[in-house]
Amino acid sequence: MSETFTDMLAVGGKSNSLGEVNEVIELALNDRTRLEELYMCLFDEDAWIRMRAADALEKICRVHPAWVEPYIDRIQADLSDNQQASIQWHLAQIYQQVNLTTAQKQYALSWLAKLLSSNKIDWIVAANSMKTLVYFTQKGDYPKEAMIRLLTLQLHHKSNAVVKKASKFMSDFS
Repeated sequence: MSETFTDMLAVGGKSNSLGEVNEVIELALNDRTRLEELYMCLFDEDAWIRMRAADALEKICRVHPAWVEPYIDRIQADLSDNQQASIQWHLAQIYQQVNLTTAQKQYALSWLAKLLSSNKIDWIVAANSMKTLVYFTQKGDYPKEAMIRLLTLQLHHKSNAVVKKASKFMSDFS
């Protein structure tokens, strides 16, 4: 059998390196049955493996969103309480790429709004959550007034990048 995704995602050590993520993505794209193995890496005890697995899953979702759709209920049940920023921002990205049922969409919108209800969140989580929630707002799935309130809160984020993005999104609603 080939090397496990856990072993491959461990390559790169304790750094921001994505290690062998591209190789994992390629293997999963060539063998969809390995998606479950990748999903289980999201629960590894090593935060770096979890981060790389989330990155790989989101990038696979860009190519084949329908492959990730069967995992949405599990993602919502298993990962919505996860406090790891890299899990949160990749989930925010995934929600914008997949077709969600009405219940899944309501759950995702509530989760994104909860993340954005504080300006103390990780800056990448804030940026990706804003982008996805704005997307749903523009589609009419989330109230514009509620979105503006969340963006106003993010205007006070410590990250200049978040403030700039929130300001840009606010201007889109003017």
